Amino acid sequence: MTKISAVIVAHNEEKKIAGCLESLNFVDEIVVVLDKCTDSTKEIVAKYTDKIIEGSWNIEGARRNVAVNAASGDWILEIDADERISSQLAQEIVEITKNSQPCLIVAPIANYIGKRYVRYGWLRTLGVLSRQTMHYRGMKIYEEDKEIHPTAIFKECEKKYLQNSITHLVDEDVADLINRFNRYTNWRASDIIRSNKIHSSCFKILSDFFYRFFKSFVIKRGYKERGLGFLIAVLAGLYPLVSTIKAKEKLAKNQ
Repeated sequence: MTKISAVIVAHNEEKKIAGCLESLNFVDEIVVVLDKCTDSTKEIVAKYTDKIIEGSWNIEGARRNVAVNAASGDWILEIDADERISSQLAQEIVEITKNSQPCLIVAPIANYIGKRYVRYGWLRTLGVLSRQTMHYRGMKIYEEDKEIHPTAIFKECEKKYLQNSITHLVDEDVADLINRFNRYTNWRASDIIRSNKIHSSCFKILSDFFYRFFKSFVIKRGYKERGLGFLIAVLAGLYPLVSTIKAKEKLAKNQ
């Protein structure tokens, strides 16, 4: 029989992590990496698993590698505290892992802001519509080079696709969306400084804004979400500009 491990990396997720853990009742093992937690996340997690790793990481790829390497299952399901696995998806995961050779498995993602399902307009910087979320042991490792959105390295193999979506409670409301944009651009600013690629021209920044806005609002059909889609497109467009300004601000403060 194959064994499925679910791995979660969490920072102060006391409001959301119980729902995630409850949805993982079909897996054989749960591994939780607690990154600089100061709330009651650990106490909640301890009700569901004793495989808890505590520490402090500034690089996302590093803490994700810790979680993946700690799992003992044949198949590894990576999930975040604000995500949920439905019973239909759980059944599909069990079936596909039972009947598949080692491979990568991609799942669709259903993003919610509050109770609203937001289907259109997402770019990778703020949200994705699908994600490689499962892999057979040893077939994936993260590069430890970024504070956000790390690059993953995969062994060459087949990809399979799930039909049922992971429910992603991405933001509680519009204010939470904007707060997340602020956090993400802070982390991206640090990555820009680390990569020494801070000297973007005004033309490049403006062209990026219009391209990203158009891609989000038109190509990704954000217009179907009306005002919210427009806001997501604006934030997507502003992402490189705000990140660059923050990077220059951080460098100025350190001089």
